[in-house]
Amino acid sequence: MTKLLASARNHKYLRIAEAIEAMIQDEVLNIGDRLPSVRVLSDEYGISMGTAFQAYYQLEGKGLIESRSKSGYYVRFNNKRLPSVPGISSLKPVSSEISMADIVTQVYKNVSDLDLINFSVATPPMDLLPAAKLNKSVLHAIRSSKYHGLNYEHYQGNLELRKQIVKLSFNWGGKIKPDDIIVTAGCMEALSLCLRATVKTGDAIAVESPTYFGIFQLLACLGLQAVEIPADPVNGIDVLQLEKAIRQFSVKACLFVPNFNNPVGSCMPDEKKKQLVELITRLKIPLIEDDIYGELHFGKSRPKTCKTFDKEGWVLHCTSLSKSLAPGYRIGWCIPGRFTEKIKSLKMVLTIAAPTLMQVAVAHFLSIGRYEYHMKNFRKALYKQYLRYVQSIIEHFPEDVRISRPQGGYILWIELDKRIHSLKLYHEAMKYGISIAPGQLFSSKGSYEHYFRLSFGKQFDDTIEYGIRVLGQLIRKSRL
Repeated sequence: MTKLLASARNHKYLRIAEAIEAMIQDEVLNIGDRLPSVRVLSDEYGISMGTAFQAYYQLEGKGLIESRSKSGYYVRFNNKRLPSVPGISSLKPVSSEISMADIVTQVYKNVSDLDLINFSVATPPMDLLPAAKLNKSVLHAIRSSKYHGLNYEHYQGNLELRKQIVKLSFNWGGKIKPDDIIVTAGCMEALSLCLRATVKTGDAIAVESPTYFGIFQLLACLGLQAVEIPADPVNGIDVLQLEKAIRQFSVKACLFVPNFNNPVGSCMPDEKKKQLVELITRLKIPLIEDDIYGELHFGKSRPKTCKTFDKEGWVLHCTSLSKSLAPGYRIGWCIPGRFTEKIKSLKMVLTIAAPTLMQVAVAHFLSIGRYEYHMKNFRKALYKQYLRYVQSIIEHFPEDVRISRPQGGYILWIELDKRIHSLKLYHEAMKYGISIAPGQLFSSKGSYEHYFRLSFGKQFDDTIEYGIRVLGQLIRKSRL
């Protein structure tokens, strides 16, 4: 009973905070406006003073309001102040071999340096991950497993884990069975298996432009050609343009990140996903869907996947828990549709099975509802950080910068004045112990020279504020 009452109180303060946030976004309340005092808010909504304070603390944590000593609370920020969105690439689709190893090596050789202000790595903030609860699940796995996790697991993956993944798929409208799933060592192994199962050396693969550099590295490793399809920074690829490129370059497969693309943060509307699946089904071309950021949505519901609309098995859905729960556990999976049997065989040959202990531990963690609870809080924290980072960028960067509008994940794509070379900016920033990811990393042709990716995964604090301020100063200096 006590827990129910506490839950009701929590729900009430969140509802009040959301109502005030909506008034700020609709400009009923403008920047600089004074908010009702805590006592007045308490009287207006019939709530306790403590609940009123909690509502204001929630808004203050997002950076939307601020407390002024002996004066009260005032509106501080409105999303409508955001700069313009980065432009769509003017590049035309072209088939090319991939050669970007030198830039990747330059940027990530010091990635583990704890003294760096590291905006270049897209990993979840360790302090927001449920380490203690995961440890309990690991201990449970050791104690409950017949051989304490020392044995080989089934090559397709732990059955209980696959059952839990089936339940997770309900969030995006999945209609799958445990036998449809193959557990992998992270999402990259899933992508690699799917490529090996669907194409051969020398084939052309359509990818978004820009997209995650690891995808280009994987294509290069397998001897494949990349055909970059320019993507809208809000809605993703244009399906008609994709169809033209498929015919022009004899594309044999597509590899896209439809939900919260890395680095632009775009999310394809469900209708476009449906059109995309209809296209690849009609042309009988496999679509490898990297959905690794799908669970990290800021809205009330998870976006659907391309797999949601797949009726004939041409979509190979790939994802993992590396961005949301435990990167080091290396728990990923694929749902490869009509290619399942071929990928089972490849899995047995290449890695035999994913680690037993981690599969059992994660299955236990999911089964007792801890993942759902963690994600609810994790998404809220990421959204708060997104707002705080953007506010700081607006304050410290030149007014002409363009910033993406991700509706999930923890990555910003920033467009600078065309005179600024982001790789040079990276080297200048490193002199101050600040790392960014230059735009050239996200194209096989070294394009996007005046763009860069900035991760907002780390909790916003004075150090982050300093790093953004210094970047702003360096950007201004580069324009002179």
